[in-house]
Amino acid sequence: MSILIRILAVVACVVLIIIIGLKIKPKPFPSYAGSASPPDTVPLPDNLPIPVERFYRTLYGERVPVIRSAILSGPARLRLGGIPFKGRYRFVHEAGQGYRHYIEATFFGLPLMKVNEFYLDGVGRIELPFGVTEDEPKINDAANLGLWAETVWFPALYITDPRVEWLPLDDATAALVVPFGEAKQTLIVRFDPATSLITHLEAMRFKGEDSPSRTRWIDEGVAWRELDGQLTMTTGAVTWMDEGSPWAVFEIEEMVLNADVSDYVKKHSL
Repeated sequence: MSILIRILAVVACVVLIIIIGLKIKPKPFPSYAGSASPPDTVPLPDNLPIPVERFYRTLYGERVPVIRSAILSGPARLRLGGIPFKGRYRFVHEAGQGYRHYIEATFFGLPLMKVNEFYLDGVGRIELPFGVTEDEPKINDAANLGLWAETVWFPALYITDPRVEWLPLDDATAALVVPFGEAKQTLIVRFDPATSLITHLEAMRFKGEDSPSRTRWIDEGVAWRELDGQLTMTTGAVTWMDEGSPWAVFEIEEMVLNADVSDYVKKHSL
């Protein structure tokens, strides 16, 4: 019996260590060291759908900033293989053109798994510890939807990029039509009637290169607050609806706009 008790005690200690290790938050990434430029502004355009106009007037008033790039950094909560990890991320966007995602899942605050994901020149590339996937049609399709969904963090682009179109649906919903090469993709955008802010964007999206069909996918605006003097969606949760709960939650602690990211977006490290 004493041997069994010892085994159970060891197992309990291991489980406790794992639980503690998964709960410890990593330190933030170092701040981006490059310089950034204050954005120019343009007038708010006419003839926007009702909820879209309310949203932009709430955020910007009569003039809208012109965003050319964005660097987003902060903590993350990730569910990988059913295990909840703390993490941290840095996303680099050439606005409306491409991105790099750098994500770390951590244990005791230290990197356990690193992910680099790129979408550049219409080509998606995912670098995982166990392999690389590149330029698969379904990955490219999903990456383009991700590019435009993440633009909700600097949503001025949705009305300053002439390739983007808003279509009315009702007083709290609009369709966002975005470019995908020579084609188009559509995201449905829902607004809170009380605050006029975006509550979530959704689309039918491929989960991977082997997905037989698309899955409903939601990018939820969990929290909006002022960041550097600008009302911003500072917490976003990403959910595949066949899973029922978010697999990732990203919080913005630092956002750098209009830096030159032409080289930085192609790197594999900070």
